[in-house]
Amino acid sequence: RCHTWFWNLIQNDFKTGNIDYEGCMRLFEKMNINFDEDHFKHIFKKTLDKHTGDVISMDDFRAIYRALVHRAEYEDLFKAYSTDGKILPDSQLLKFLVKEQFQAEANETTALEIIMKYEPIDEVRKKRQMSFEGFIRYMNSEECSIFKIQYKTVYQDMTKPLCDYFISSSHNTYLISDQLMGPSHLWGYTSALLKGCRCLEIDCWDGTNNEPIVYHGRTLTSRIPFRSVIHVIDKYAFMSSAYPLVLSLENHCSPKQQEAMADCLKAILGEKLLSLPVGGEVDMSRLPSPEALKFKVLIKNKKVGTLEESLMRMDDDYHGEVEEMSDSVGQSDEEDSDDTLPPWISRTPSKRRGDSLSSTTPQKKKKVKKVKIALALSDLVIYTKSQKFVSFDHSLNHQQCYENNSIGESAARKLVKTSVKEFISHTTRFITRIYPKGTRMSSSNYNPQDFWNVGCQMVALNFQTRGLPMELQDGKFLDNGACGYVLKPEFLRDCNTSFTPRNVGGYSKPMSLSIRLISGHQLPPSSMSKTNKADPMVQIEIFGVPEDQTRKKSSVVKSNALCPKWNETFSFTIQVPELALIRFCVEDEVSLVSNEFLGQYTLPVMCLNTG
Repeated sequence: RCHTWFWNLIQNDFKTGNIDYEGCMRLFEKMNINFDEDHFKHIFKKTLDKHTGDVISMDDFRAIYRALVHRAEYEDLFKAYSTDGKILPDSQLLKFLVKEQFQAEANETTALEIIMKYEPIDEVRKKRQMSFEGFIRYMNSEECSIFKIQYKTVYQDMTKPLCDYFISSSHNTYLISDQLMGPSHLWGYTSALLKGCRCLEIDCWDGTNNEPIVYHGRTLTSRIPFRSVIHVIDKYAFMSSAYPLVLSLENHCSPKQQEAMADCLKAILGEKLLSLPVGGEVDMSRLPSPEALKFKVLIKNKKVGTLEESLMRMDDDYHGEVEEMSDSVGQSDEEDSDDTLPPWISRTPSKRRGDSLSSTTPQKKKKVKKVKIALALSDLVIYTKSQKFVSFDHSLNHQQCYENNSIGESAARKLVKTSVKEFISHTTRFITRIYPKGTRMSSSNYNPQDFWNVGCQMVALNFQTRGLPMELQDGKFLDNGACGYVLKPEFLRDCNTSFTPRNVGGYSKPMSLSIRLISGHQLPPSSMSKTNKADPMVQIEIFGVPEDQTRKKSSVVKSNALCPKWNETFSFTIQVPELALIRFCVEDEVSLVSNEFLGQYTLPVMCLNTG
């Protein structure tokens, strides 16, 4: 049956005789078979070596298909449950689901649904059976992915206040390479939004003809019009996620161009722009939820006065009105981390001793600068008002729930060391954004896990820079339908929590995790290989609270990237699984001291599928 089905499937393509490399590749694509071109090329070439010419027959095609699709590990599994080695009746498939996939709640209907969905041969399907071809298709499907299929859609409670979520956040979103010379590009915004990012940064400066521009101030990065950025955001804002998008403005514009920005935001974003509190009510006791702010764009910027005052101005025409704000200059707020300031900002020596970053460090005198803010822009800030971080104590006594802090990674790291309890208490109440230190000129990133561990909502990374930090970011935000919002664990939302990452105490819910590393399939060949070879080894790493941080390594399989087999088991005990990520990294052993990265996959431990 399988034989006939296969010939029927391909004979059309061989009507005019044998097919060449391109034809063979097209046929694979038509059959929806994923393949790696290096391996495909190698196997095709090996098949050609058996005879002259550069075309293959139907028999050759079947041999290539089997080499790429029929994995020996699948065959062993299939035969272990099949009654005759050729067919899997629904009753045997059910046994497989319960025993191998740990689907205790599976029943006849579950098995039948799988047969109906994946069995390609009509007569086998009609008999409620599964062929090896159907079994392969099921095993390669999302249902058998290591990532639980239920978590590929939004499943968490989205009605909690905004500060109860980790929010996917990008730093200097307009850059697509380094911080000094690199190009600024609209693609930075498009790609971040398509990845589900929910907090973008826009660095705004005065441009010619009253048109604000976006670039990394006082560097040689190229410039793009603010207007173009907002057009791109308007187009892609809700393509990957329906939940609110925050535009974090790093604003260096004169009041006149701030008004131009406000006009631009209103004109282009229209209804999407949040310019009034949800439901017209000013509830200052708690932030609204992602659910209540669906399809809305929020502006994060400095704000003059209170929300009530801006609401009273609603009907007035106040174009041209400017207010001055005092701001102590420190390194704690990204907007003020530059050495030189635009000409419309005047500096005056401070009369008072400014609070420093932590109640334990000695207090330094700070300068005060006057910042002019256009009311038109200020009034667009509703729930995301940029508030300079002074100290945890100061925030507890004076900060409103709609005021957010930005803290640089170095200062934040010190606070994690010296005042971790206060830090966690702070993030249960206020949205806290962490950003990379200014000395990371190559747009490198820090490890975001340290700040997720203390409940920071917006841990902003340079999305354009590949590497471990962005792999952790991408892995974490695969959760909850990749909508850019992940609900924090209860112990990071409760104002009275006593949890700390180094002393998890009663918050520990130990999980025993056993992973059997069976095999690989069509891994990327080594860059050193002239054919399709590599010497692959796998590292399995856990990221989470310090005591969960661990790494285990497999042995090296020599000279096989097509189908290496390990059959090794690794065991982990994870104390705080709600914060843990697991990363599988495949490397090619180049020498005893150096490895070449081939690929990786990271996902939250709680999203692991059994089986």
